[in-house]
Amino acid sequence: MKENEKELFLPNIALCVLLDLVGMASYIFPALGEFADVVWAPISGYIFFKLFGGRLGMIGSVLNFLEEIIPFTDIIPSFTIAWFIRKKAIDKMILKNDKALQKMQ
Repeated sequence: MKENEKELFLPNIALCVLLDLVGMASYIFPALGEFADVVWAPISGYIFFKLFGGRLGMIGSVLNFLEEIIPFTDIIPSFTIAWFIRKKAIDKMILKNDKALQKMQ
C-alpha cells in the first residue's frame, strides 16, 4: 500500500512549534549553543522520524539533523514546515476521497 493511500498521522501543530523553539533555544546561550546543537541534533532527527514516519519522516529527519548540526541554520522551523506538508497531503487525500464518494452517488 502506498503512503498516500494509508491513513496519515498529523501531529499537533503546537508540538511542532515547540520542538522548533527547542532547536532555536541554542541562540539564547551563544557560547553553549553549538555544543547544545551537537546533543540536540540526533535527538531532534529521531523525534522527527518517529513523529512523521514514512518517506517524509526519513528524508525530513536527515534534513532536520543537518539543520540542527550546521551552525546558524537553527532558525529554519523544520517541524512546522513538515506539519504543513503533511496537512496539505491529508487535505488532498480528503478531497480526492470526497470526489470519489460523489461519483458513486
